[in-house]
Amino acid sequence: MAPSAHPSSSPLLTSREEEKYADVKWDELEFALVPTDYMYVAKYKQGESFSEGEIVPYGDISISPCAGILNYGQGLFEGLKAYRTENGRITLFRPDENALRMQIGADRLCMTPPSPDQFVEAVKQTVLANNKWVPPPGKGALYIRPLLIGTGAILGVASAPEYTFLIYTSPVGNYHKASSGLNLKVDDKHRRAHSGGTGGVKSCTNYSPVLKSLVEAKSSGFSDVLFLDAATGKNIEEISTCNIFILKGNIVSTPPTSGTILPGITRKSISELARDIGYQIQERDVSVDELLEAEEVFCTGTAMVLKAVETVTFHDKKIKYKTGEEALSTKLHLMLTNIQTGVVEDNKGWMVDISS
Repeated sequence: MAPSAHPSSSPLLTSREEEKYADVKWDELEFALVPTDYMYVAKYKQGESFSEGEIVPYGDISISPCAGILNYGQGLFEGLKAYRTENGRITLFRPDENALRMQIGADRLCMTPPSPDQFVEAVKQTVLANNKWVPPPGKGALYIRPLLIGTGAILGVASAPEYTFLIYTSPVGNYHKASSGLNLKVDDKHRRAHSGGTGGVKSCTNYSPVLKSLVEAKSSGFSDVLFLDAATGKNIEEISTCNIFILKGNIVSTPPTSGTILPGITRKSISELARDIGYQIQERDVSVDELLEAEEVFCTGTAMVLKAVETVTFHDKKIKYKTGEEALSTKLHLMLTNIQTGVVEDNKGWMVDISS
């Protein structure tokens, strides 16, 4: 049973054709869903190629109760952003990297993905269709959520006979409301991923298992949870939705992407920028002890971009780290966001201008 789109039953904010922007209170944007006008949908059936896809009104979809995504979690998602520059251009940040990551994830989950070219073109079409929802310069970004899900009916454990590639968008503000740094709790009981599993791809099944730890941490006043490796319980791996770095001296260290950690695109970009200004980057196992002795700690991800860590709590130890204007995290955040928003020239070739 193929999914079909229906207009959403939830109230949508709408925009008028003659207006440059949708009717949104841009200064009050949070990281929460603000439904936009359109989404992209393409379908694949076993033995065929992906359909060209089309832009349709944003809305609910119908799906078989026996769909692979519902019964066996056969699904991937990506996340990237579109920005509006000071001169009014609309740009995407490294969409080709997301396209390639979906290819890798699809292979791991035995799914058929759209080609990288179709992925990038679909992202462009979706953003242009929702161009009024791209926030004004400095007011946020348009978050883009591509999904690849098994929508074909399958009773036994097997690859779905049909897949749907869908993209929707939402204007967003900061992922974490607090202007100060994060306060992390190290979870030494639950594990996010294990060697040989799916921690290194953006599988839909990776995220709900972290909710118990995250809810417990937030109820105790923490911003987020830092998970340890499953093999030894001694090395740090990831926050619930982002990568982590530590700084000591001139060395910036981050856990390796060896199958249990998502190869973040922001992570990759920040590593390159840090090298550009003279820091040594080490991708290696990082122990909890090293974390507690670091000078700075910060996290990276599409949603949060880059956020300094103010404190880490491990058992009865609470360590405070350097933050503020003089911190490396502040410098790297400014370097990256200046590229993303067009404040400085993009000498990296990371931004894709899609303005018509």
